[in-house]
Amino acid sequence: MSWDKINNALKHFTTISLKEMDAVKLMNRVETKFIFTLEELPELLSSIEEFYKVVKIEDKTILSYESFYFDDKDHFFYNEHLRGRQDRYKVRYRRYVDSNLTFFEVKHKRKGRTRKTRIKTIAHQTELGTEEQSLLKELSVPKIDLIPSISNSYKRITLVNKTSVERLTLDIDLRFEHKDTKNELSDLVIAELKQERITRSSPFYLAAKRLHLRPFRLSKYCTGLVQMKELNGLRFNRFKKKLLHINKLSNYGVNLV
Repeated sequence: MSWDKINNALKHFTTISLKEMDAVKLMNRVETKFIFTLEELPELLSSIEEFYKVVKIEDKTILSYESFYFDDKDHFFYNEHLRGRQDRYKVRYRRYVDSNLTFFEVKHKRKGRTRKTRIKTIAHQTELGTEEQSLLKELSVPKIDLIPSISNSYKRITLVNKTSVERLTLDIDLRFEHKDTKNELSDLVIAELKQERITRSSPFYLAAKRLHLRPFRLSKYCTGLVQMKELNGLRFNRFKKKLLHINKLSNYGVNLV
């Protein structure tokens, strides 16, 4: 896949600055995810260019992100997701590489809505500091004795709807790392539509439907854990159907044996 095709498609979008995007932070939202191949991205971008602005920092519209996840020694947060709990958490540092910002973030998903709470930090740590621990207690996170889990890095395109409170993120070139093990899903796109409430009249939702793309529940954290060879002892039966679909789309699928 040539990156030139993606960059050329993005040139047709009106741009929006990071500061302007503050009006649509959507820290309390519903999320709808889709997964498809990188080859399909230029056509999809071209089909929605009139409806969205693209976030631009300096001269870049494809921005770099890094996430550093925490869990307990028994992978409590992963297993809560595996069990299909309606009330669950993710804990991470996220580094916004191009804007040189790092936040400690707690995502709480409850009954279909996601609330994200974060505090600004200087850099990610391998041990949670006092402020981080205080935030976990304040939010009643069920586990606070946490250790580093996997990390990931990816490129992100962020689109902001011109007429409604809606953001669309398109994550590409996804790579996972845990200790000395690395893996990737660099030929896929994970799209995440963030809305105040689910609206299927969204321009992206309609464009995805025309391309026969259906909503696909996916956690980058859980997928990354299963990708790691040394963590293959984790149970993942509930995710098997999803992993088979990822394998079908990607050249970098998970060995399910």
